[in-house]
Amino acid sequence: MRKHYFGRQFKRDSNERKSLFRNLLNSLVLHDRIRTTEAKAKAIKGDADKLVTKVKTKNDTAYQVLTRIVNHEAAQKLINDIAPRFATRNGGYTRITRADKRINDNAQMVILEWTEGSAKLQPKADRPLDEKVKKAAVKKVAKAVKPVEKKVVEKKPVVKKAVKKPVKKASK
Repeated sequence: MRKHYFGRQFKRDSNERKSLFRNLLNSLVLHDRIRTTEAKAKAIKGDADKLVTKVKTKNDTAYQVLTRIVNHEAAQKLINDIAPRFATRNGGYTRITRADKRINDNAQMVILEWTEGSAKLQPKADRPLDEKVKKAAVKKVAKAVKPVEKKVVEKKPVVKKAVKKPVKKASK
C-alpha cells in the first residue's frame, strides 16, 4: 500500500533518488537539453522550473541557494546565461518532447529542454528578430542578478620521487 509517499520512487532509496535528480538537473543546465525517460523528465521538470524562479527572485543570495542543488558550473550558467533568457516569462521554462522508444526495454524516451533555447540550438528562422526587446530583457535581469565570477585556484606542481628498485644478485 502506498500511503504518505509523495513523488516518484524509481525503486531507489532517498539518497540515490536525490543524486539522480541532481545529476539530471546539472546535465539539463549545462547542455540545455537532455534525453531521458518520460517518468524521470516529469519528475525533474518542476525542479528545473523552480531553479530559474529562484535565480530571478533571489538577487543576492541566488548563488548560495543554487550551489546546494546544482554544481558550481551549473549555478554560474543559470545566473549568467539561462535566467536572462526568461526575464519576460512568468513560468513554463521547460518543454518535454516525445522521442522514440528505447530498444532494450521499450521505455518511452523524451527530450527535456528549455523553452527559450540558446542561439546555437535554435534554427535561424526561430531566432528573435527584435534586438531591442532582447537587450531590455537582459538589462532587467542584469540589474536583479549579479554575475558570479569564477574563482581561480592555483595548483602546486606534483614532484615525483624516484624509487630505487632492489637489485637481485645472480645465484650460481
